[in-house]
Amino acid sequence: MAAPGARGSSLAGLLPAQTSLEYALLDAVTQEEKDSLVYQYLQKVDGWEQDLSVPEFPEGLEWLNTEEPISVYKDLCGKVVILDFFTYCCINCIHLLPDLHALEHTYSDKDGLLIVGVHSAKFPNEKVLDNIKSAVLRYNITHPVVNDADASLWQELEVSCWPTLVILGPRGNMLFSLIGEGHKDKLFLYTSIALKYYKDRGQIRNHKIEIKLYKDSLPPSPLLFPGKVTVDHVSNRLVIADTGHHRILVVLKNGQIQYSIGGPNPGRKDGVFSESTFNSPQGVAIRNNIIYVADTENHLIRKIDLEAEMVSTVAGIGIQGTDKEGGAKGEEQPISSPWDVVLGTSGSEVQRDDILWIAMAGTHQIWALLLDSGRLPKKNELQKGTCLRFAGSGNEENRNNAYPHKAGFAQPSGLSLASEEPWRCLFVADSESSTVRAVSLRDGAVRHLVGGERDPMNLFAYGDVDGVGIDAKLQHPLGVTWDKKRNLLYVADSYNHKIKVVDPKTKNCTTLAGTGDASNVITSSFTESTFNEPGGLCIGENGQLLYVADTNNHQIKVMDLETKTISVLPVFRPENAVVDGPFLGEKQKTLPKLPKSAPNIQLPPVAASPGQTLQFKLRLDLPSGTKLTEGVPSCWFLTAEGNEWLLQGQIPSGVIESISSQPAISLQIPGDCLSLEAILSISVFLYYCSTDSNACMMKGIMFSQPLQITSAQPGCIAPVELKFELNSENSRSWLWDVCLVRVLRCLGCPFFKAWRSRVHPRALRSVESPNQKERATSISNYASLPLPATIR
Repeated sequence: MAAPGARGSSLAGLLPAQTSLEYALLDAVTQEEKDSLVYQYLQKVDGWEQDLSVPEFPEGLEWLNTEEPISVYKDLCGKVVILDFFTYCCINCIHLLPDLHALEHTYSDKDGLLIVGVHSAKFPNEKVLDNIKSAVLRYNITHPVVNDADASLWQELEVSCWPTLVILGPRGNMLFSLIGEGHKDKLFLYTSIALKYYKDRGQIRNHKIEIKLYKDSLPPSPLLFPGKVTVDHVSNRLVIADTGHHRILVVLKNGQIQYSIGGPNPGRKDGVFSESTFNSPQGVAIRNNIIYVADTENHLIRKIDLEAEMVSTVAGIGIQGTDKEGGAKGEEQPISSPWDVVLGTSGSEVQRDDILWIAMAGTHQIWALLLDSGRLPKKNELQKGTCLRFAGSGNEENRNNAYPHKAGFAQPSGLSLASEEPWRCLFVADSESSTVRAVSLRDGAVRHLVGGERDPMNLFAYGDVDGVGIDAKLQHPLGVTWDKKRNLLYVADSYNHKIKVVDPKTKNCTTLAGTGDASNVITSSFTESTFNEPGGLCIGENGQLLYVADTNNHQIKVMDLETKTISVLPVFRPENAVVDGPFLGEKQKTLPKLPKSAPNIQLPPVAASPGQTLQFKLRLDLPSGTKLTEGVPSCWFLTAEGNEWLLQGQIPSGVIESISSQPAISLQIPGDCLSLEAILSISVFLYYCSTDSNACMMKGIMFSQPLQITSAQPGCIAPVELKFELNSENSRSWLWDVCLVRVLRCLGCPFFKAWRSRVHPRALRSVESPNQKERATSISNYASLPLPATIR
């Protein structure tokens, strides 16, 4: 197939002909008339002297869900192709995905159709392939996706907004473009007639495009992209939106699951817990055993009754709404992509939790659902069940205004309530404007807090800068939570992979935790620990703990604001089976055994109470002239012989990647302790070698930590340091032994083979000392390693 001709490849070339078609379609009454008009349009476009051809995908781009890069003029020849120009943060792009999924279920590559996602990032964070991988998994995208990080194809075609669809014919010739969301009927009409038109001409090929789904390579995970988390302050529980598993989890503070509702597959069904389903739920709020859920991709607000074990719908009709006013009863009111919810009180002075505030990301507004008859600021009395807009014009803007309906939001994604004076407001994480805003509960006025810039139309004023007010910069924040104890607001600065803290009085915004790297490092220091697109957070334990939904790390992290330590909340069933959603059959890891000669370091006893988290810091020193062995992971693991209940749901092992940045190990004392005394063993395997890598060694160490469980609150426990300095003399002696045997080997000494096959086994049987036996075995094993190039 020839490369694109000289005819301009801009989408503007399609505009005159397609505009005429769309005007004609407005007057068409029957489906036959519409089909005929599109068929005639294709005859016209296909008869152009020169194709309006799409450029080839540039070389060197990163691809997902394919075996190898795809070529427009080789692999896609003979296909009708839909290019989906998207960026994964965009709510409009998310709204388009169900249409594409439906189209893929109707036509396959054997029918001649293929969809290719062209990811053209808005934010710098979205240019990173690993982050796109997470989005591909999160939104169940199963067609090929190319990371056009520099937007080269976007610019060549002069694409102007997200999302944009470009439909190609079997020669790479552009046929149609669809801009924005809400064009499902046109998408199906154009695609079906294009397939028919080119089949009639024998130009459709049914060859298969090799698809390799990224999700098939993933390991099991207790949580999958948890979006939000909240605390039930009455019953000492957490509610987690396990978004990727399409379910809601109610867990005790030690991570033990009490209820799992919905999942593992998406759906929309009310009823008993065992039958109920959700679709990518996000925000959760709990009061008196009632949980309210922002069921985002079902465009619903759901109600979970924990006592009756029933799920019902209280707002939305199950399809995306476009109404920007509202006012109908909840179950009759269409809504659009609710992303977060928080309970509040209407105009009465008594705290009743009779309003559910909703961050309506799909219409860029803040809505309210009346759980009882009440009054909103500057509103008349409203009936119970009424669902309506509270603030936001519906235009995607960063506009602050004293009149709530004239203010503009840009995909509000996080809410938190500060009901007390002098605040009396809703705090809003406005993701697409990269700002945090406040909505007054006295009069509805919307004001700026931090981030963004003064131009309300500029939604590209993002960054990662600590500062005051508009000088502070965020990048797509998704969550906020109010700390009533300290009068501070915590922000999940999602695309900066940080947790930030804002003083609303001074508008000062500073980094609390995270380095800015998208990874999963847990250390004793807030600023050295890392996150990966955290999406939600909440305050618990009277302001002591901050729970963070670390979305792309598939974890709930627990930040102790008093001790400044971070741990991971384990998630497990009462019968000690790890919850793993649709991933089944995960095999338990076999823990290595320490040599009997390994030193056992006895630590002083520690008193701890149920629910308390202990931190252990590794402080290991290697002998001079050595380093950790590359490619052989050093590790740590936990055991509690006779008291296995202590490790229920904990993370039992981990990797030591660097001596300069050693991990912190967390253990949360279970809420139900079966014994008042236990011994926790922390075992360490270190694999290290000389700096020239000519010989390698292994050292095992055990730390024994006696625990005394007490019901009294002992206060903050300082992290326990696990110190050990490897003996350089033993290492040097061991090295000489290995080198001697390897020198004999390289010289071809016949003694070496005899020693390996006959003398060495007999010598081992005659050795009585465990230390000598371990050393002799190690020498034998390492003497057989490949020789360094300088010796060979």
